[in-house]
Amino acid sequence: MDILRILVAIFIPPLGVFMQVGLGGAFWLNVLLTILGYIPGIVHALYIILSRGPARA
Repeated sequence: MDILRILVAIFIPPLGVFMQVGLGGAFWLNVLLTILGYIPGIVHALYIILSRGPARA
């Protein structure tokens, strides 16, 4: 499942973060970063996905 989230994070960073943490602060920060610059949004999304481990239900 991490592979799917990583691929989604590369193409649509906020969706990758949403799949990992839901509608929390990290999601909205990622939306802002993606609006300001696509690359920062990708970097943040990958950081969130790779540092938080498996998604929490």
